[in-house]
Amino acid sequence: MKSARAVSARSRSVAIGLRAAGAMALVLVLSSCTLFGGGSGSKDSSSPNPEIAEAAPADLRSYYTQQVAWAPCESDFECAKIKVPMDYGKPDGESIEIAALRLPSEGSNKKGSLLVNPGGPGGSGYDFVRDAGATNISEKVRSNYDIVGFDPRGVKRSAPVTCLTDQERDAARAKVYALDTDAGLAEALADNKAIAAKCAEKTGPVLGHVDTVSAAKDLDILRGVLNDSKLNYLGYSYGTFLGSTYASLFPDNVGRMVLDGAMDPSLSYEELTSGQAKAFEKAIMAYVTHCLANSGCPLSGTPEEAVGQIQDVIKAVEADPRSAKDGRTVNASTFVSGFILPFYNDDNWPLLTQALDSAIKGDVSPMLRLADFGADREPNGTYTANSTFAFGAINCLDYPMVTDTAGMRADEQQLREASPTLGYYFAYGGTNCKDWPHQSVRTPAPADYKGSADIVVIGTTGDPATPVEWATELRKQLGTAALLTWKGEGHTAYGRSNDCIGNAVDSYLVDGKTPADNTVC
Repeated sequence: MKSARAVSARSRSVAIGLRAAGAMALVLVLSSCTLFGGGSGSKDSSSPNPEIAEAAPADLRSYYTQQVAWAPCESDFECAKIKVPMDYGKPDGESIEIAALRLPSEGSNKKGSLLVNPGGPGGSGYDFVRDAGATNISEKVRSNYDIVGFDPRGVKRSAPVTCLTDQERDAARAKVYALDTDAGLAEALADNKAIAAKCAEKTGPVLGHVDTVSAAKDLDILRGVLNDSKLNYLGYSYGTFLGSTYASLFPDNVGRMVLDGAMDPSLSYEELTSGQAKAFEKAIMAYVTHCLANSGCPLSGTPEEAVGQIQDVIKAVEADPRSAKDGRTVNASTFVSGFILPFYNDDNWPLLTQALDSAIKGDVSPMLRLADFGADREPNGTYTANSTFAFGAINCLDYPMVTDTAGMRADEQQLREASPTLGYYFAYGGTNCKDWPHQSVRTPAPADYKGSADIVVIGTTGDPATPVEWATELRKQLGTAALLTWKGEGHTAYGRSNDCIGNAVDSYLVDGKTPADNTVC
């Protein structure tokens, strides 16, 4: 993984509907990565709590009562693998393993474990806790909880979705499709069908079981083997969807739950991408306004004129893909992938300014570096994660998508209206799932939480990936919940915003003090 400061404090993983006009070229921004630690050095076997075992479903009791061995790993952490059913419809069938990493609490009054999901879908909670747990989660929380990150099923170390070699991934990202033409769309569908077949061949039957409902059931087994009677949970972005799914399935097991960068589970895939397209266009306007007010900005004129200049650069690369200094071709898909990355944290806006300045002068290499960073590609050509493929596989199961040509064409026009700059690159998500080997298993619906524990939902006014309106809607669906809103730019708030958000979350997680609903920070 790259240094946390390679793109400043790297943003939490996020679900993006960006199609990026390339085979399976969905973008995922992963967690920050600087190594630090703190933890015990001895092996620990956790014995099951009899009360938790008794409360477990009878056909899953062997999973809840499994002996889990935590062993030293990653310098100062502890790691374990937890068995879960591959198919919850057949609990006596094949099992898979969920990889987890723990940052043990050094406090004297430990409250249990805090499980963390950084987003995606496809983000590694293992990596997040290892590389960013001590910077994004306060010392107050860490002294009261063991912080546990895990790779959800299908992600990196946990029965990973596997599709292409590194060289094939480079080739797929470099391809150019004119998706608004019949020939271009047909070519993309053919390529995606071939990729889907490779995913099925290399991943095996678990590919049909990487949906979010199954991941939420895994989460309850993790809670059980950690000997926690209630789930304490911090979820960012897609992690809020996983959290609200858990709350709907296991309302009586919810402890203290923070859902930051909220997703609205009632929205269709097309509604999600439309909301993101609008939010990114809003974020672009905020960025250019800031850029124009500072020295060194390569844009000029009014904010509207500056946005037009960005659109012109993208159109120029679309018409004539450029060569980077390493000899690789940068098409518009790759360019846009790099362009959107800094919007997840406004601390990264200076990097975007530098990359735009270089691109305007003819050098697209800085934009390619940003795109590679978001795609988990190292300078030596190796890919360090499977986030792109996990993203696609999970979404194909979680969302029934518009896959007919007329529907995708209509969706493209709506997205272009929502975001004149990026709308086209959010379109045609259905091409990824049209020939996917497994049908979707979920119909979008509001969260159905009937529990008594308070849940904290957080939204950010300038969030480009999970628009603040989604937090308002999720809060309504959760009944016993409180909404925190940060007036800021970028994706998610806790760990990168201000003391108002930080203190409210810490007081809730540690002291059980629920913040006042509709608090604005």
